[in-house]
Amino acid sequence: MGEKNDAFLVLNAGSSSIKYAVYGVDLQVILNGQVDRIGLDPQYHGGASDIDVPVADNATHAEILDWLLTHIAGLSDNLNIIGAGHRVVHGGQDFSAPARVTDAVIAKLRTLAPLAPGHQPHNLAGIEAVGRRWPNIPQVACFDTAFHRTQPRIAQLFAIPRTFSDDGVLRYGFHGLSYHYISTQLPHHLDQPNGKVIVAHLGNGASMCAMQNMKSVATTMGYTALDGLVMGRRCGELDPGVIFHMLRDRGMSVAEIEDILGTKSGLLGVSDISSDMRDLLASDNPAAAEAVDLFVYQACKKIGALAASMGGVGAIVFTGGIGENSAAIRARILQGCAWLGADLDDTANTSGAARITTADSRLAAFVIPTDEEGIIAGETQRLVGG
Repeated sequence: MGEKNDAFLVLNAGSSSIKYAVYGVDLQVILNGQVDRIGLDPQYHGGASDIDVPVADNATHAEILDWLLTHIAGLSDNLNIIGAGHRVVHGGQDFSAPARVTDAVIAKLRTLAPLAPGHQPHNLAGIEAVGRRWPNIPQVACFDTAFHRTQPRIAQLFAIPRTFSDDGVLRYGFHGLSYHYISTQLPHHLDQPNGKVIVAHLGNGASMCAMQNMKSVATTMGYTALDGLVMGRRCGELDPGVIFHMLRDRGMSVAEIEDILGTKSGLLGVSDISSDMRDLLASDNPAAAEAVDLFVYQACKKIGALAASMGGVGAIVFTGGIGENSAAIRARILQGCAWLGADLDDTANTSGAARITTADSRLAAFVIPTDEEGIIAGETQRLVGG
């Protein structure tokens, strides 16, 4: 048996998908794939090996992770996994940079789970699953909130009594690993990468980030990942009075409300059909059309708000599962941004071009595939070595 090659494993456990990649010490991808449609009918995609995951349709993330790591181990028997990196959604005030995983770090991250109940437990399940399969390798946590710590204080504050802000009730923002990667790509696409840019990470979880000098200055998500845009299962922007109504007039518990707003709302709640944009676009049900209309409407509203926060915008970047793959949604959002000077190039938009607006469009628009795993791999190598 030949000598094995050292490699890093990266896990990105989201609310409805688990992406993985194995990197060599040169940070080149050796293997990658994902399980998506978690909670519906889990499907594995990896090279030519697209299969239904052999678990129950309602299998937990932990069960799917155990199957996935076994599958990865079978694919990489000539590799020596020397470290693992993980996306962790909420780092709170204590983690503004990636950290080596320790018992103390895990304990702190567990206290933040109520702020990201649809993500943080899955992120920690990934760390635990790796620990079961490879108990002796170091692991690194990379935080979605860290990129937004550059926001000015005024962009982080809620208009609530100061004692809450002092205790950490702030607008943290999420999808930071995706935004970090996109910021590194702006110089390859924009003549003025340090200018005013809005990045739209649109997927089952969706948010937007206003950037200047390739740093976050405002974002649509807040203290938790519930705020902002319409998402697959999350409500997005909501009048707090709706929660009071649910508590006082409907007699619902906090747990019931949390479940409704976090897992039964968004595209799923409005359509009563599916949380997957692909399903809704393919449906002729009026409720599906209304859910898509609301998604586009809120996206256009938030673009206007973020542009106002910067005093203008020169470019918009689409990324994430919907942002990268749905020409129809991109077109509708840019049509709603015509007042900002967006002039869509239909051919470019449908053909997979990087720039999807015309050459003389005042607002330039681009599609840039994100690579959260690449950011995690680089940070894991930096902290683990190899």
